[in-house]
Amino acid sequence: MRRTTRLAALLLALVLALSCTACGKQKALVAGTTSDTKQEQTTDTRKDDTAKTDTAKADSKQDAAKTGDKTADGKKSGDEKKAADEAKKAEEDTKKQEEAKKQDEPKQEVDPDTGKDKYQTDPVPEGKPAPVEPEDTTVDQTTTYTCTISISCDTILNNWDMCDESKKPLVPADGVILSSTTVSFSDGESVYDVLQRVCRENGIHMESSWTPIYNSAYVEGINNLYEFDVGRLSGWMYNVNGWFPNYGCSRYALQNGDVVNWVYTCDLGKDVGGGYATGS
Repeated sequence: MRRTTRLAALLLALVLALSCTACGKQKALVAGTTSDTKQEQTTDTRKDDTAKTDTAKADSKQDAAKTGDKTADGKKSGDEKKAADEAKKAEEDTKKQEEAKKQDEPKQEVDPDTGKDKYQTDPVPEGKPAPVEPEDTTVDQTTTYTCTISISCDTILNNWDMCDESKKPLVPADGVILSSTTVSFSDGESVYDVLQRVCRENGIHMESSWTPIYNSAYVEGINNLYEFDVGRLSGWMYNVNGWFPNYGCSRYALQNGDVVNWVYTCDLGKDVGGGYATGS
């Protein structure tokens, strides 16, 4: 009986011991699971924080990029506005210069009784330069421009039978005494000034005389070809930019880029397109 009681007590103690062991393992397992769960949550939290930080950095970069674009656009817009303002100012300055130039342009004073100016010149067509009196002109040698000039007598070739025999050897085969040449001149110089210099520099003969009634030099001969050498209506004329002025070459003030042609006429200008300048 006592043995049975001891055996039962031992069995009970063993069962209790086993139960405690199992309970301890379960608690340890639960504790380990809890620890792992907390660790995983911490890791996830760190990942989330890192992701948020990366997102914040990316957003910051985008904001910086946008700010940079806005700055660049602002600078570009500012540069464009500055360029537009400068172009507008330049245009306004040009207009002012043109207006000032127009005001400074000489005015032809025509006598209403005679219909001519004091040097017997008919009114200059509208849009064409008025004559400038040599005595009222100041040459500015510090300001230089360019023009082109040529000298031709090819009309003589079409009137060969009328040409003085002694002058025929002086006529070039193509009628060109000086081909179109670009030359420099000073502000205020006249067509006559440039003709004198060009002929001198190129060894071309030129003779002229002063005619007070017209207040201008009159070109009598170039290359030893004179007026009346090819009939009573022959002589030298000049045109500027295709227009034959109705006044002397000393009174024509050259402008930058002008094209001057000296031509020999055998029919008082009609054969060279300048008959209107002589009133014919």
